Amino acid sequence: MKQQYGINKSNIKAYRTKEKALELLRGIPRESYRKLSGHLYMINMTNPGSVTRLHKSEDERFMYVFIALNASIIRWKYCYPIIVVDGTFLKSSHRGTMLTASAQDATAYAVVDSENDASWEWFFEMFRQAFGEKERMCIVSDRHASILRGASIVYPEVSHCVCIFHLWNNIKKQFNKNHDRLREVFFAMARAYKIEDFNRLMEDMDSIDKRVRGYLFQVGYEKWSIVHSIVNRSMVMTSNIAESLNARNREARELPIMSLLDYMMNLVMEWNNTNRMTAMSTFIDIGQKYHEVLKENSYLSQKMTVKPSTDYVYVVMDAKKRRNIVYMQKRECSCKRFQVDEIPSPHAMAVLDYTHMEAPKYCSAHYTKEYFKKTYEVPVNPLRDETTWDLPTKVLDNVVLPPIVKGKPRILTKSRRKGLYEYLYTETVTCGLCGKQGHNRRTCRNAQDN
Repeated sequence: MKQQYGINKSNIKAYRTKEKALELLRGIPRESYRKLSGHLYMINMTNPGSVTRLHKSEDERFMYVFIALNASIIRWKYCYPIIVVDGTFLKSSHRGTMLTASAQDATAYAVVDSENDASWEWFFEMFRQAFGEKERMCIVSDRHASILRGASIVYPEVSHCVCIFHLWNNIKKQFNKNHDRLREVFFAMARAYKIEDFNRLMEDMDSIDKRVRGYLFQVGYEKWSIVHSIVNRSMVMTSNIAESLNARNREARELPIMSLLDYMMNLVMEWNNTNRMTAMSTFIDIGQKYHEVLKENSYLSQKMTVKPSTDYVYVVMDAKKRRNIVYMQKRECSCKRFQVDEIPSPHAMAVLDYTHMEAPKYCSAHYTKEYFKKTYEVPVNPLRDETTWDLPTKVLDNVVLPPIVKGKPRILTKSRRKGLYEYLYTETVTCGLCGKQGHNRRTCRNAQDN
């Protein structure tokens, strides 16, 4: 301010000016909580069928809020049954945490005053009320203890898997000496489709560091390995969906709660419309992502030799003369990729090319253009301007107070930090009683001993 405008301003005055400007732009954070009931009411009015829940403490203070838009609930039945859950800290004046559950094309989100066992259990309970439970459903997350506990209570029969990147980061921290060599082996082992390949890679890992096997066994092979998984995780081995969502709302996490929820709704609306336009304009029979997978598998199949056994059983020899048996009617291959990914493997693509059959017919229905279109056929209707809201008395009288925020613990320094030049040019203190350096006559113990 001094250099650009010639104004003298203290630090505290600059801070108060910044806070006032943020209030003018974003609104007063504590006032934002009072508008929550109206915001949820308008969501249900403009998007009937949405599930919104507000939970308060006995003294009317905010604890949790959950939102699942009707468009996300409807599209859930067309999504692959894998849910990625995650939590991210908020940076507003009242802090809190935003919990999200994201499927292939559906999202539910909640804001809680703190991330703990109770909040995650409540979140999963609300998710179950909104979305229910699907066959072959799977939950993917990091190894946060509260997530694991909440999911096991609300979804005891649902498989819970671990993001392999989060697991790798834990391995890297505990066994950092050989992490460069371990990385390639671990990810190959996690993505191995055959038990023989998994065991061979585990032996390679033992030769690098034998301690890793015990750690991975404690985590549970079925939580991170494809070959040991109880359900098909397909190609969802990580929590990248949640990470992409967190990257998009990074700046919105500093907003008051009303502005944050409005931002999230607009984000879902934007993505819904973008994907709907993409679905309407596509000319291929499956989604673009899976079309690229088929193209890659088709390229890998070019040097393979096919020998038919029956109309639906074929022997496929790869470039290394390894024998693989493909059962087209069962959609299975001895390499296990066909049945796990639910998309033709390179060996199956060799058969399809040999028989001149269409590959999309052998893909999962969740990958097809028809499902893609149905997923986004229900739009997310935007909210009208707040000044035009017509709220009933019951909603207006619903008092929501902001949560009590405890200040972050701060470590007080015992002495002021000295600058570099102070250390260089500070004179050494000499005691006037004993003549030694490093103390003065008031703190001298030598004189007392004498």
